[in-house]
Amino acid sequence: MGACTAVILPYPGLARLGMSGLWFAGALLAPQAMAQEGEGARTCLTIADNDARLACYDREVRKLVAPRFSGRLNKTTDTFDIDRPTLLRYQSDGAIFVLYLKSADGTVVQNLHIGGGGEATYRIERPGTYFLDVNGSESWRIWLEPDSPQTTN
Repeated sequence: MGACTAVILPYPGLARLGMSGLWFAGALLAPQAMAQEGEGARTCLTIADNDARLACYDREVRKLVAPRFSGRLNKTTDTFDIDRPTLLRYQSDGAIFVLYLKSADGTVVQNLHIGGGGEATYRIERPGTYFLDVNGSESWRIWLEPDSPQTTN
């Protein structure tokens, strides 16, 4: 069964107007949502320490990059090659998420999981050809990112 989403209007009287009321509420809220979306980068501007400011911008840019793999429930990805240590970043919206990083011959390199949704990372140390077996209870996203010196498993 799919998840149910409730819509809570900031102006309850608009609900009596039907679809036109919903459209009007959306028009009122859209600028607020867009302003909040850009607040992260704006916050970075106020950080005096160079390293902390750069880390802030790096965090904000990650939000803009499309995932390499995404889906819902279970999937085996196509193979991918890495030529240097790479950060595997993964997010899940569900209560159950198990990710197997496998070498080209199907050997499990690492078993990763998130309980209750959220985000985690794993550093793939060795260059090679890999694929992922994903088992999730909801939607998920996976990125392959250049590794940074501060990254640890």
